[in-house]
This record gives sequence, C-alpha cells and structure tokens, in this order.
Amino acid sequence: STQSTWGLSPGPQMAGSLCALARTVTRIGASHVSAWREVTPRSPASTHPLYPQHISLSGFQRALLAAGSAVLALHNPTRADCVAILGETTGTVPLRALHRRMMDDPVGRDILRSRPRVNTSTLEHSALERLPVDSFGRAYLRFLNNYTLDADSRRAVTFVDDEELAYVLQRYREVHDFWHCLFELPPTVEGELALKWIEMIQTGLPMPTIAAFFGPLALPPSQIVHLSTHYIPWVLRSAPLVRDLMCIHYEELLEKPLKDVQAQLRIEPAPQS
Repeated sequence: STQSTWGLSPGPQMAGSLCALARTVTRIGASHVSAWREVTPRSPASTHPLYPQHISLSGFQRALLAAGSAVLALHNPTRADCVAILGETTGTVPLRALHRRMMDDPVGRDILRSRPRVNTSTLEHSALERLPVDSFGRAYLRFLNNYTLDADSRRAVTFVDDEELAYVLQRYREVHDFWHCLFELPPTVEGELALKWIEMIQTGLPMPTIAAFFGPLALPPSQIVHLSTHYIPWVLRSAPLVRDLMCIHYEELLEKPLKDVQAQLRIEPAPQS
C-alpha cells in the first residue's frame, strides 16, 4: 500500500515536495515564532515531545504544513504521505471521537491500555510461516510477500499533540494491511480506494474520506466506472455490518482460519473482478 504500489507518479516537480515541506516548515516557522508567540502564546509544556517521534508545532507551522499537504493531496490524492500529514495536522476532532469509541469497547479499551504494535519485531515472518496454511496469519504473510510489502513501512505519527490520539492514529495505520487481507482487496489503485471507502465508514477520519472522494479523479474513466459499479455498492452494503475494526485484537486471531475470522468479524470479502 505504498505510493509505488499505486503505480502513479506525481512528476519530477512534485517528487519529495511534501518531505521537503515537512523538513523546512520548522525552519520557516522558527523565523516567525517570536512574533507568533506574542499573538498566540504557547504553554512551556507544549514545546516538549509527548512521545518519541513527536514534533511540537506552533500555530503558524501547523497551518503552513496543513495547507501545503492539502494542496499536494488534492493535486494527487494517491500521495499517502500528503494525506497522512494532512490528517495529523487537521484530524484532532475525529480522532477524539474514535478514541472515545475505543474507550467504550472492552477490547478497544484493552488495546489502548496495552498498545500493541504491528511491525517485523512483533510479527516475525518465521513465526507466521509456521502457522496453518489456511490461517489468517499465513494469508497476511502471503499478502505481504505477494506485493513486496513490509510491516515496518508505516509512517510514524509525528504532529499529533496528544499521546493517546497519536497511538490511535498509529494503530489505524499499522492494521491497514490486515484489512486488505481480511477484505481480500489487492493494493491496486481500485483496491486501495475501495478500502478507503470502508475506512471512511468505519473510522470517520479525514484521511480515508479525502482519498475516497478525490482519489478516483486520478483514474481513467473505465476504472472510475468499475470502482463505482463493482466495489462501492459492495462497500455500502457490507461495511456498516462489520464489527468495529479499531476494536479488534488482530494479533490474537492469526492462528485461526481466515474464513472463521471473516465470519467472526462479519466481513464479506470483496467481489471478484
């Protein structure tokens, strides 16, 4: 589910633009920070990192980064880095709602307490290879291998000024490939957009919403028709019936048969093309 998987290129002038923006926004903001503090003073505590990757932004810096990522995301909605940073700088309200929903669910509450991570340290390929062939864990491993994906590739949350909300967003990113596997959606352009529709319905976050509505604009007409007639009706029919995907301990289901996990979570696999 990386940008290269989409098979789309933003062009030389766009390449690395958001990375450059993220690297330079602090330098640009630093020249304004003294004047900015006179207008909107920040508490001393807000300048200290709240978690290892946290970068504290002034109001000016946050607005600049949000605006820049919004422009780039709308120019090319398949730029996962743009959409991710836009979500970090503007998605506080829906993240709080998602956090409350997890707190109201026993499993969601346990996930917030234990904070499991999905990476190659916690899910070793050698351990997954020892699982039964029909298991969810083996299906997940086949998905990673077939599409040359890596559980460590998810961008770390950086700009969310709340440690709890930062973990919620990180968890959302790290279970993304589990969802691909469970819904049997390939990480193609159409498969990604179909999953974004599911994520929009399930989470209410701005990142999948932007991708769901603006992503199809990058497709040729034939793919737009296929997406709207093949995948979206299936999503609208089945996604509201699925159990809350943010309140599932996927790590505890890896040994179970994939079909049993899909039935347990009320997941109807994607229709075959």
